Amino acid sequence: MVKARSTPDMLLLGSTMMLLVIGIVMVYSASAVLAFREFGDSFYYLKRQALFAVLGVVAMLFTMNVDYWVWKKYAKLALLVCLVLLVAVLIPGIGVVRGGARSWLGIGAFGIQPSEFMKMGMIIFLSKWLSEQQGTITLFKQGLLPPLGLVGLAFGLIMLQPDLGTGAVLVGASLLIIYTAGARLLHLSYLGLVGLVGFVGLIIAAPYRLKRITAFLDPWQDPLGAGYQAIQSLYAIGPGGLVGLGLGMSRQKYSYLPEPQTDFIFSIIAEELGFIGGTFVLILFTLLLWRGMRTAITAPDTFGSLLATGIVGMIAVQVIINIGVVIGMFPVTGITLPLISAGGSSLTLMLTSIGVLLNISRYSR
Repeated sequence: MVKARSTPDMLLLGSTMMLLVIGIVMVYSASAVLAFREFGDSFYYLKRQALFAVLGVVAMLFTMNVDYWVWKKYAKLALLVCLVLLVAVLIPGIGVVRGGARSWLGIGAFGIQPSEFMKMGMIIFLSKWLSEQQGTITLFKQGLLPPLGLVGLAFGLIMLQPDLGTGAVLVGASLLIIYTAGARLLHLSYLGLVGLVGFVGLIIAAPYRLKRITAFLDPWQDPLGAGYQAIQSLYAIGPGGLVGLGLGMSRQKYSYLPEPQTDFIFSIIAEELGFIGGTFVLILFTLLLWRGMRTAITAPDTFGSLLATGIVGMIAVQVIINIGVVIGMFPVTGITLPLISAGGSSLTLMLTSIGVLLNISRYSR
């Protein structure tokens, strides 16, 4: 192995920390009214976000200083544990239902989402597997189908919760790793058509998903039902204008926009900080993703390159889906904005993953 650099990629670290600070500030601004009404404490979500941010930063510093190839040794065990947790969360009495999905393990207000762990577990395992099977990835049956079957199994378990947003991020990051490892684009195109048919089947099988699609096409058909979130999100973004209404001055957070501190926090950013504030956040994400891809390209070995690619893909897909939903480009799906939305396991796991990416950057050529 190449000797580690004394410091990680500081632009990657700096953009991560700036996004985290913006997230803490905006979580308080977006949630103060809701927190006071529900818990009698305006700082409820702020305190939770700060707690998990501290835990996440500690985890990031740990993984940043642990040689990334160590995770290769535990790839199989990590994936097995994640699969067991995904099965356990589906068992009544063990899994906790929140927001209509059985996605949580825990007690009371604290819990973990196994699907969040699965995203990173799958990225590590695929990076190990494909770095060792580069000669067969161009073959359809021997090289491509086995990893896709594994991704399909994890996706199926996540959809039983159901959690389409997290499942989409898992599939997106996994396909990016598989393509980067050398899979033939023609094979992936054929499978993409099969996946499209399956996606249509998922929509037909669940009426609420079909309502989300119709609401996406024309939210005003059902302004108080399926189209409500999309409309209220646009009501938040529109008045923001160039410079916004001012920090803390959002009107939509007063019980108009659902989940202002999680799925739709970018709407509040646009409303309070305007086009300039929203663009600044997007620039920080672009900087983070650029430095992440640079790390993947300059990694000293195939495992490190694929691992970095998967982490960057996970972040990129999640950002694209979240902001796409907020501005009306995609149907509404429950997915958080990385590093900014209120979250427990999602925030902690994201910072842990970025720590791994930072460690890889210490070995970049």
